[in-house]
Amino acid sequence: MDNLLLLIPHLLLMISLNMVFSFGNLNRDFEITWGDGRAQILDSGELLTLSLDKASGSGFQSKKEYLFGKLDMQLKLVPGNSAGTVTAYYLSSKGSAWDEIDFEFLGNLSGDPYILHTNVFSQGKGNREQQFFLWFDPTADFHTYSILWNPKRIIFYVDGTPIREFKNLESKGVPFPKKQPMRIYSSLWNADDWATRGGLVKTDWSQAPFTASYRNFNAATAATKGTSWLSQELDAASQEKLQWVQKNYMIYNYCTDTKRFPQGFPLECTTTTT
Repeated sequence: MDNLLLLIPHLLLMISLNMVFSFGNLNRDFEITWGDGRAQILDSGELLTLSLDKASGSGFQSKKEYLFGKLDMQLKLVPGNSAGTVTAYYLSSKGSAWDEIDFEFLGNLSGDPYILHTNVFSQGKGNREQQFFLWFDPTADFHTYSILWNPKRIIFYVDGTPIREFKNLESKGVPFPKKQPMRIYSSLWNADDWATRGGLVKTDWSQAPFTASYRNFNAATAATKGTSWLSQELDAASQEKLQWVQKNYMIYNYCTDTKRFPQGFPLECTTTTT
């Protein structure tokens, strides 16, 4: 009995170490899917990097599928002259009527801001783009990009600040992603035919390889204790933050693009919930 009591502190230490090392272990949660060695998982699973050169980009995907959840990932984007490059981080299902929730980071010339491009697809239909500048340099350090997806809403967050909300308006005839499990995908690729100033600025391959970095992934799902995210909505303070971002940093909103929708805006743009 005395020997067992002596072992308890050592067992607790081992358990706590295992908990520390399992949190954010990217080897556990993700697999490299393409890039021929350009994507790497480093530092015992604590860091993942994607790189792009003239021959190829690279990408990874989650080992699991998710049906609802609160998903956080820290990213540090391609520094310097990143014009022409796109770093995509998104959820997607498969098939012709797929669902998808997108973060895409459009590179730019040195000194010019990145554009954060967001979109929501439901049953194969997207065209719900909103774009933002960020209020910090996303290449200088890691920042947390989160998707909260529950049966009533999808909320995009940057460092805990909500930047976009897409509500479930199925009762009004707007499809909402809620039946198809989705994997996480991410890729770094060349899109200089459209990514920067509509394709006017091309990728400067003398700056290659371009590298984006990932760390500290966390997923709260239905199996997670304390699933407050499952019914989470924006409180008054969060609504104020959302409005601040959209007033000061939103640079494109499909819901106000009259040239694109001369016959009237999509239903979710004109419908409010009570």
